[in-house]
Amino acid sequence: MTGASKGAVIIGASAGALEALSVLLPPLPAAFPLPIFVVVHVPSDKPSVLADIFDAKCNLRAIEAEDKEPVMPGAIYFAPPNYHMLLEDKQNIALSNEEEVLFSRPSIDVALESAADVWGDQLIGIILTGANQDGARGLQAISAAGGTAIVQSPERAYARAMPEAAIAACPQAQVMSLPDIAAYLSRISE
Repeated sequence: MTGASKGAVIIGASAGALEALSVLLPPLPAAFPLPIFVVVHVPSDKPSVLADIFDAKCNLRAIEAEDKEPVMPGAIYFAPPNYHMLLEDKQNIALSNEEEVLFSRPSIDVALESAADVWGDQLIGIILTGANQDGARGLQAISAAGGTAIVQSPERAYARAMPEAAIAACPQAQVMSLPDIAAYLSRISE
């Protein structure tokens, strides 16, 4: 499968996210052609530094998404604390402070489901390490829309619950190690 047929990448993670994302995002080349959306469970009562951390160590621009943020190829958008990140269409991000989902805001499921509605079979959804089942329903929606579903191997995850729940909900997902996911993503820009 080539990256030419894909339109966006969306990643969900929780416990152990910083380490997992540090394997996936920094190696991506500056010419990476797709927007990347990242939803990480972060404390709602303080600013997140994830965008700053990854902006400093990645070839791609990493930013914390704002409401009505325009979507640009080759940028990494982090969901801000205490907001759900939704994809309104292929050009715009929307933020919502609606109810928490699975005790989380931002919710991985909410973001993945909205992205599946927008990109359908052009979407790559990735579930990484985490300690609850957020993301399982969203990955199932991506797969049902014809998108590519990828899950970090639970045996190698810092927290297994999220990958295990995603595999249970989406058994057709490709299960890969972090280095294999990184290699998969790098091939998109070839």
